[in-house]
Amino acid sequence: DWKKMGEFQKLLIIRALRPDRMSEALSLFVRAMLGGKYVESRAFNLERSFEDASSSTPVFFILSPGVNPVRDTERLAKDYKVGFDHGNFSLVSLGQGQEPVAEKAVGTGYQDGGWAFLQNVHLTPKWTGNWLEKRVEDLDGAHPDFRLFLSAEPAALPVNLLQVCVKLTNEPPEGLRPNLVKNFSGFTDDFFDSSAKPGELRCICFALALFHSIVLERKKFGPQGWNRSYPFNQGDLVSCAQVALNYLESNPKVPWDDLKYIFGEIMYGGHITDAFDRRLAAAYLDTYMHDELLEGFEIFPGFPTPSAQPTVKEIIEHIQTIMPQETPVAYGMHPNAEIGFRMKQADGMFLNIRELQPRSGGGTVGMSVTERAKACLDEITEKMPDVFDFVEIIERVEERSPFVNVFLQEIERCMELMAELSRSLAELDLGLKGDLQMSERMEALQQCLAEDRVPATWEALAYPSNRPLGLWFVNFIERYK
Repeated sequence: DWKKMGEFQKLLIIRALRPDRMSEALSLFVRAMLGGKYVESRAFNLERSFEDASSSTPVFFILSPGVNPVRDTERLAKDYKVGFDHGNFSLVSLGQGQEPVAEKAVGTGYQDGGWAFLQNVHLTPKWTGNWLEKRVEDLDGAHPDFRLFLSAEPAALPVNLLQVCVKLTNEPPEGLRPNLVKNFSGFTDDFFDSSAKPGELRCICFALALFHSIVLERKKFGPQGWNRSYPFNQGDLVSCAQVALNYLESNPKVPWDDLKYIFGEIMYGGHITDAFDRRLAAAYLDTYMHDELLEGFEIFPGFPTPSAQPTVKEIIEHIQTIMPQETPVAYGMHPNAEIGFRMKQADGMFLNIRELQPRSGGGTVGMSVTERAKACLDEITEKMPDVFDFVEIIERVEERSPFVNVFLQEIERCMELMAELSRSLAELDLGLKGDLQMSERMEALQQCLAEDRVPATWEALAYPSNRPLGLWFVNFIERYK
């Protein structure tokens, strides 16, 4: 009986019958076992993270498209009476010839207690891995008010540098509701009250926040979402809100057509290069931006827009309580549109879980990775068929028709694949015996054999297949015969 089963037993059944629903099932499992805070993403909060920083512990921002941590840092600095006006805030954008300037900024803050912000440290890898890494490891004698901020795009950065820093990133959360909450949280009641038409501006910004969430989340549907990938970012939303504020100030009525053109053709449309994607963005704006938005209407099935009067806090509560569970219908898509990406999401999730498994056996329970790989290697080697005698096959051919040519080409490809299988397995066998030093390629092959996965070097020479290694090799033998 389903109701009498434990939470983990339910997961096993869902894994077998509906793998596309494993993300939701695991979220419910974690919520039930550990609590809701482990499945709900937190909004970016520099003030809270800054409490963990100190004069000897820098803050490291991992950059994502469209995010500018300098603005957030300057806003935070005002609370501590730090800034350019006070002469105790240094901002250096790393690049050619900027290393001495950065060294001086860090040295001045280290002695006098100012803040130093070094942007894009990934652009100077040699200096970052040498001077900066050594300096960050030796900040114990710094002035108590000294703070060091670093920013870089995801790149090969020194491990020691990352270990001593408080690492932050401000990426869009996953899911339509968390995205909408995050996007609308960027606005304040003071921003709306600064307009002569605060109700209209509040409604337009709500529709913009939803539109921004939609265009970001459609990426996960692959080609069904957008024909091409576009770098939409938070700056697009902020710029559109400012345009809406300016147009409401200079027009007695809401200029819907002007706003939709600027939003869809210039601000967001500036990223879009495909004509059909541009038409899609315009269709969303036509659906959201009209007079009914000011009065309140069902913007998609089951989700009415808030009225024009609530505060930002009340609108966020409206989103969290009224917004239904996310489905493709919210994007204007068929309910089956999510099956493909959810299957891919589940496969990726279980691949990551498998990668996190221990690489050696625990005590006497089970086999280690090496033992499983050795057993698989011996089985494949034992069943490996003999190599074709290609010269003899060609001598037996009487007429080189197109079908015969294709047949001979397939034999050549099969022989190349068999040669790679034999070579790589023999090499790994010598490595496991200790006769050869294990290389990175041999370790990757060992891991694939232990996890019943087809190695990438074999896939490159083989035919397309999604089978696990065991079934793949059985199919290979059948094709050989």
